Amino acid sequence: MSQQFFGVTAQLPDRRGRAGVIHTPHGDIQTPAFIAVGTAATVKGVLPETMKSLGAQALLSNAYHLYLQPGPDVVDEAGGLGAFMNWPGPTFTDSGGFQVMSLGVGFKKVLAMDTARLQADDIIAEGKERLAHVDEDGVTFRSHLNGDKHRFTPEVSIGIQHQLGADIIFAFDELTTLVNTRAYQERSVERTHRWAVRCLAEHRRLSIEREGKPAQALFGVVQGAQYEDLRRQATKGLVGIVDDDGHGFDGYGIGGALEKQNLATIVGWVTDELPDDKPRHLLGISEPDDLFAAIEAGADTFDCVSPSRVARNAAMYSATGRFNVTNARFKRDFNPIDAECDCYTCANYTRAYMHHLFKAKEILASTLGTIHNERFIIRLVDQIRAAIGAGEFDELRDHVLGRYYRS
Repeated sequence: MSQQFFGVTAQLPDRRGRAGVIHTPHGDIQTPAFIAVGTAATVKGVLPETMKSLGAQALLSNAYHLYLQPGPDVVDEAGGLGAFMNWPGPTFTDSGGFQVMSLGVGFKKVLAMDTARLQADDIIAEGKERLAHVDEDGVTFRSHLNGDKHRFTPEVSIGIQHQLGADIIFAFDELTTLVNTRAYQERSVERTHRWAVRCLAEHRRLSIEREGKPAQALFGVVQGAQYEDLRRQATKGLVGIVDDDGHGFDGYGIGGALEKQNLATIVGWVTDELPDDKPRHLLGISEPDDLFAAIEAGADTFDCVSPSRVARNAAMYSATGRFNVTNARFKRDFNPIDAECDCYTCANYTRAYMHHLFKAKEILASTLGTIHNERFIIRLVDQIRAAIGAGEFDELRDHVLGRYYRS
């Protein structure tokens, strides 16, 4: 990948946060940027053309889900992920590590993060059986769809992502929870480092083998849970990995278990150790306070399913906070979801109509709700990026969060 892959265009004074631009074969990404999640090559209920109109710069899909259905060979034959889902812009795929482990221990969308629990290494959701088993070489797991047995190794994950053809892909890592023991976290960080070495080597091999295809950028993933020494160790280790030609990772993902109240601190530990000329992606955040904290701490891009997921459950973002539109007080509220929002839903529909759609369990409710929530978060990050360039980040943060989280 060219050294022109990423460049910084503005910097927060005396802080790690910055604005920049990532150059990909399918277009530029102005950072900070929210990367909307289209898990199975679709943002649920919304057309790719709609996502473009909402200002989405890139979409992220899931290697685990696309591996199981329809299969990476089908996506490859279609011309790659973007062509397959009729998305013209940049694309990301994650490694599948989160889904292999979270679904494999029965937690579905999230991992066990109850830090009041006693520390343990065999974390299983109540009433579930373990469907994923980690060893030094990789992970053996059973499909959540039909129970079929599969195996992911670093090489398998990279091979799948090369077939999917996203512009930015991630190294295969082991995901832990906040209640895993310190000893296990140490072993996991070391194992993830060894897997990262293998991922970079396989990425290099396949890049040569698939010459003529659009170049793909590979991001290493930092683990280490809530431990500063492990986070710094993991980061330094990834930065030190290079292939036979002296090339390292094109960027870095910050993953794993993060307590919300420590998010900025942990991101800061990592970005302290990362080079300034490579982008940093924080996996799995989208709430307004988290966005400001992560950006100020030095994160450039982030993805999360939350805006679309909560929209399907009638939770709507607004300048004065998130609310559930099915509440009785909205039955005769003929105002838009958010009078300050410029999305299609707010321009054409009311809270009363949205209340009705959700109560009637109409499919359109999810579509209109998702349009609004995705636009709200995308627009907020656009505003943050502009504020960094204008030297107005602190003023914007205080104004937005003061209204959104007011009591």
